[in-house]
Amino acid sequence: MEKCMVAVFLFILLLVGSCTMKVVDLTWEHSSSTIYWPGNPAFNFTILQRANLTNYWYESNWFASPEHGGTHLDAPAHFFEGGWRAQEIPAERLIGPAVVLDVTSQAEADPDYRVTQSDFEAYERKHGRIPHGAIVIMNSGWGSRYPSKTLSFNTDQPGTPSTFHFPGYHEDAISWLLTNRNVSMVGVDTPSVDYGQSTDFKVHVILGSKNIPGLENVARLELIPQKGATIFVGSIKLFDGSGGPARILATFDPYEKPCDCVSIGSKIERPYSHRTLLECHGQAS
Repeated sequence: MEKCMVAVFLFILLLVGSCTMKVVDLTWEHSSSTIYWPGNPAFNFTILQRANLTNYWYESNWFASPEHGGTHLDAPAHFFEGGWRAQEIPAERLIGPAVVLDVTSQAEADPDYRVTQSDFEAYERKHGRIPHGAIVIMNSGWGSRYPSKTLSFNTDQPGTPSTFHFPGYHEDAISWLLTNRNVSMVGVDTPSVDYGQSTDFKVHVILGSKNIPGLENVARLELIPQKGATIFVGSIKLFDGSGGPARILATFDPYEKPCDCVSIGSKIERPYSHRTLLECHGQAS
């Protein structure tokens, strides 16, 4: 336990104290331009008070938003009965090493592209085994389309889901990932982890059945490395919620080259790596 506490303390000092540590906001702002799936009510923001009072300035507002819009988290209960609801997601699932799958060229050639097992295998050949507790996110280049509904859903009829064309994951690839690797979350830079033409949302169902939260409309993935960043997901702890808006941040040292010498089955040779923290939580093997 003492070793674990020292590891956590030194990891925090590394993040906060490093003069080279870069922080990237992977979140689109929540506003009237936020993209929601058709059928959801619109974002609402009402100013209750903005005024100079007797001795101070005072602001207070009221807002309302569907859970699933803009940059947000899908709790497992979203598509699986009995899955974790928002407040039940363990805190350790909200932080993890980033695994960014670059499929921009595939998505450019085919807007209905779905990430395959081969994409995961190609990533591992280049960067080493997907680490325990990883937050895996597809980068299809779709972030450049946000917040245009017609561009994000890739249709002239953004109110009609059957016309949607955007990338996501193939259900077979997700089944392989969850069977063979221990990940904390799976995300995308598109409106859904399922591709636009999906009608059965199998990826949502598979993730929910394994209590794996999803992240959608993740922003600015081109600003972080495919390997070497740590992702923090600040999601609303909404009682009984099936998800909610999230503030997602990534940190990394832009001057440090990720160690690609980590072969399958080997350990990261940094004294207080993210793996060390996961070992403290009993997740690494």
